[in-house]
Amino acid sequence: MTTATEPDTRPTALELGTDVLYLSKQDVLDLAISRTEILDHTRDALIEHGHHRYEMPAKIGVHPYSEVFFHAMPAYVPGKNAVGCKWIECYPNNPKKFGLPQTTGLMVINDVESGVPVAIMDSTWVTAMRTPAVTVLAAAKLHPTATTFGMFGCGVQGKEHVRYAAEALPKLETVYVYDTNAAAADALIAELQTDVPFTIVKGDSVEAVVKRSEVLSSATIILKEPLAVVKDEWVGAGQTILPCDLNTFWDPRTTKRADKFIVDSIDEHELFAEMGYFPDGLPTIVAETGEVLADVVAGRENPEQIIVNSNIGMAVCDVVVGRAIFDRAVDRNVGTTLTL
Repeated sequence: MTTATEPDTRPTALELGTDVLYLSKQDVLDLAISRTEILDHTRDALIEHGHHRYEMPAKIGVHPYSEVFFHAMPAYVPGKNAVGCKWIECYPNNPKKFGLPQTTGLMVINDVESGVPVAIMDSTWVTAMRTPAVTVLAAAKLHPTATTFGMFGCGVQGKEHVRYAAEALPKLETVYVYDTNAAAADALIAELQTDVPFTIVKGDSVEAVVKRSEVLSSATIILKEPLAVVKDEWVGAGQTILPCDLNTFWDPRTTKRADKFIVDSIDEHELFAEMGYFPDGLPTIVAETGEVLADVVAGRENPEQIIVNSNIGMAVCDVVVGRAIFDRAVDRNVGTTLTL
């Protein structure tokens, strides 16, 4: 809060080319953008992507260590007046090694007409929100009648997937959760059970969760070599699988034999395959997630199909959500104005 002895640095008026608005994670939280709004913005971005009304190169990056990556994620979505870039890293050992999140980053939003940067913001919250939003939007399109959902990984992403499932999958009755850290699953249930309209059940095992769930998602660790924690023989007809961790958690044989393999971005999956994240080869891709949401390409065509929909995160979603955050921050005088 600004006091009498502090300069007022709130963005009452940003001067293009001179000022840039800095938004901390707390600033973004203070804007109280609802999950329903995030779903709407993310859906818009995916539909624009599905109609190919965007510009977004595949992620480029650097790799200081074999298990980590930094990615630059630029995008332009004309229909949403959104252009910018997210700079994000993934360090799988951060939680154990430093007590830090696996993923952190910053995002820059630019003015489309002049090109100058207008906002710099923490992107941790944006990533945590738009990732599960994509999952549940795809789940609602591919499996709208689902009454059971299985979630692997009970950290920040796992919790948000459960919260978002409550927003987008109204027929859900039971959500099964599983984490190698049993305490994390217990904590998720204790925190969320009173906030969602379905029953959250701690899974006895990975196999039990797979066999009891119509729709499944995983937000665990991203590694080049598949861990194949979920065995192919556990997956049956009619299931919808939505991994957020590339080819790591699921048996590659499942993805290969699926009736449909859908991805958020073909270019990005091909890039990851070149980097070695699909050592058994990239399965045949039949559509992109946005194409299915935009009804450009059919999703599920019969109840017996096994569908795998891999969503690894696209900058079009980030910049559309980021633009909405910036617009609200200016409207509500939130953030700190810095001089370029």
